[in-house]
Amino acid sequence: MAKAFAEIAFTDSVKELQTRHGSRKAYRKFELDPERGDRLSAREIDFIAQRDSFYMGTVNQSGWPYVQHRGGPKGFLKVLDDRTLAFADFRGNKQYISAGNLQTDDRVALFLMDYPNQQRLKLWARARLVEGDENPELIAKLHDSSYDARVERAVVLTIEAFDWNCPQHITPRFSQAEVEAIIAPLVEENRALKAKLAQLAPGHD
Repeated sequence: MAKAFAEIAFTDSVKELQTRHGSRKAYRKFELDPERGDRLSAREIDFIAQRDSFYMGTVNQSGWPYVQHRGGPKGFLKVLDDRTLAFADFRGNKQYISAGNLQTDDRVALFLMDYPNQQRLKLWARARLVEGDENPELIAKLHDSSYDARVERAVVLTIEAFDWNCPQHITPRFSQAEVEAIIAPLVEENRALKAKLAQLAPGHD
């Protein structure tokens, strides 16, 4: 955790609870950290490049939060520079809740999860929507031709702060591709054993 994250997260009401429960002194040091923590390092850039999904929170005009799951091919959330991310907004069910919320409040929160390794990167950013006809070059850069989905617009994120969470309470989960990679040696061993058994079966020449 660094200064930029503490500035956003530790509101007066949060600080009051920290004081009441004895953690204010420990967390105050982050507010004094000379490192702002609003620019991505190689660690964050590599982590983002490996993700095939994330959760994004926005707030509507009535103050209600809304969290949406975003998924795509691995690395669809692109790092444009050390303070800027962008992703292709694929056509979905046409509710436009997140996009509509960003019309009145550009603040977003992102959770990027690595369930197998129990890692979580939290990002706070300002978002802007870029329609396809406004910047075709950006849309082309974000579009993965191997992924069968229509891109409606780009969402460009300017990072305000980020933080890594501890692994506590993150339940390991594995994608289909990850499971297939793990069991591949067992599948091959099973295939080889079956072939060997077939050779030993009575009547086999």
